[in-house]
Amino acid sequence: MSEVAPDAQPLRSLLYMPASNRRAVDKARALPCDAVALDLEDAVSPEMKDEARAALVEELTAGGFGHRQIIARINSLGSPWGKADLAALAACPLHAILAPKVDDAADVVALSVAMDGAGYDPAVRLWVMIETPRAVLALERIADAARITRLAGFVLGLNDLAKETGMAQLPGRIGFVPVMVQSLMAARAYGLVLLDGVCNAIDEPARLEAECTQARDLGLDGKTLIHPSQIEIANRVFAPGDAAVAEAEAVVAAFGDPANAGKGALKVNGKMAELLHRDMAVRLLAKAAAIAAR
Repeated sequence: MSEVAPDAQPLRSLLYMPASNRRAVDKARALPCDAVALDLEDAVSPEMKDEARAALVEELTAGGFGHRQIIARINSLGSPWGKADLAALAACPLHAILAPKVDDAADVVALSVAMDGAGYDPAVRLWVMIETPRAVLALERIADAARITRLAGFVLGLNDLAKETGMAQLPGRIGFVPVMVQSLMAARAYGLVLLDGVCNAIDEPARLEAECTQARDLGLDGKTLIHPSQIEIANRVFAPGDAAVAEAEAVVAAFGDPANAGKGALKVNGKMAELLHRDMAVRLLAKAAAIAAR
């Protein structure tokens, strides 16, 4: 498990790669993304499922992914391949299993129990796709399952939600903002990672940047990607900027000044700063330091 990155590491960019494509998986070892999702589900045709699974086990065993968190997206347990996926990956070095088509808390419990039964290392977490109307309606109950399971993350699947609901994926994503906000509230209430859905417009960097900015401003941790060309934008947008780092340093320094000992509110660079702002500043600086360490 030595290559598995801890939860404290940044997750600005998670790149999906088809597990059946060995050249793509090898390329992922050198890409500047924070995480790689090696996919056995949507990216692999039914006739290639068994071959892709075997190839993924070999690639994970070979390692070499460095700081990148490695996520394996399996097929749903209700499919002909999900149980075999879970069994095959149990001994592999992974940060998390990503499960699709989760509808309610019972699905999370079943997945976590299956991982326990297969002998997964306790450090391997469970992430789930939020991509069905039932999942959206059960967000709080699904997140609450983190108290008794391996659940540690949500990944938005807006393509599937668009398919199931008929909502158009227009610039600005106005129809999906309520889902994003509710997912954020559930994730934060139970300490879960939350990643945005993919941007399908590979040749429209401005649209990708707008989606990343929107997700960042809504409080999400990062974005899932479908092409290496999207990594730079996601990494830049979800990283603290120089001005934000300087402001955070000033807030932390002000509260650390012995002259301000015991004070709960200070004026820093013309703005009111309270203890909650100090705590936010500490988190931002920790994220910036982790990114700089890359």
